[in-house]
Amino acid sequence: MILNKIKHRIFIPTAVVFLLFSCTKDEKQTVVTKNNLVMSDEFNINGALNTNLWSYNIGTGTDGWGNKELQYYTSRPENIKVENGVLKITARREQYMGEAFTSARIFTKGNFETKYGRIEARIKLPRGKGLWPAFWMLGSNSDTAIWPQCGEIDIMEYLGNSPTKVFGTVHGPGYFAGNAITKSYMLPNSRFDTDFHIFGVEWDENYINFYVDDVLYNQITPSNVTGEWVFNKPFYIILNMAVGGNYPGSPNSATPFPQEMLVDYVRVYQ
Repeated sequence: MILNKIKHRIFIPTAVVFLLFSCTKDEKQTVVTKNNLVMSDEFNINGALNTNLWSYNIGTGTDGWGNKELQYYTSRPENIKVENGVLKITARREQYMGEAFTSARIFTKGNFETKYGRIEARIKLPRGKGLWPAFWMLGSNSDTAIWPQCGEIDIMEYLGNSPTKVFGTVHGPGYFAGNAITKSYMLPNSRFDTDFHIFGVEWDENYINFYVDDVLYNQITPSNVTGEWVFNKPFYIILNMAVGGNYPGSPNSATPFPQEMLVDYVRVYQ
C-alpha cells in the first residue's frame, strides 16, 4: 500500500521493481526476537475492535484511497468484527455509498507506534482475483511528511489470484511506486488461503528483515535503497483488504464473495 499524503490517497502501479538478492549467512538478524512483548492484540473478546488500539478508515476506494479501487471501507460488523478468537475483515459484493464492494481498513496511528523490533501477525488470507489484503506500516509523521518521505514498510501484500505468493516491500524517497524495493516469497507445498501463516519483520537501525513463518526471505539495508533511508523513527500499523484497483485488477465472475481476511493476532516485540 502506498499513501500520497497530499490528497490522502493511495497509488499503486501495475508493475514494481523486484530486489533480486537472496538471504545469505552474512545477513544480520535482530537479537530481540520475541523476548520483550510490548503490544499484542489477541482478538479474544467477541464484538467490535479494541478502539484504545485501533481506529477505522472510512471512505470510498475510488475517491479516498486511489488506485481505482472498488471498495468502500466501513466500520460495520458486516465488514469487520472480532469473533471466535480472530479479527474478521470481510469483503462483500454489494452496492454501498456508490461503490460495488465493501471492506475494512484499520490502523494504530495515535494509539500505538513503534520504532524497531519485531512486528508480526498470524493471518489466513482470502482467494480470488481482485482481492488485495495487506499488513503494513507508515511513518508516524505521515500527516506532515509527504509520502514517500514518511516511509512505508509493507510487511505482507498478497494478490488473491496468486495464493502461494506474498510480497515484502519498502517505499521511501527515490524508491517508491514502480521503483519500490520488493521481493516475493513462494510458499512451498501449500497455499495462503488454506491455513494461517505468520508474517513479520525484524527491524533495526540499519536493516529490515522479512519473514514468513520464521523463514527469512528478504533483507533490505540502506545500501539496497536508491534514496534516503527513512526507517529510523516510529511507525504505525495498518490492516486492510482492498478490492480491485490498478495492482490486482478487478474481481471477475469466478471470484467468490464474501471473502474473509482472518487475523489471529498482532504482536510487537522489542
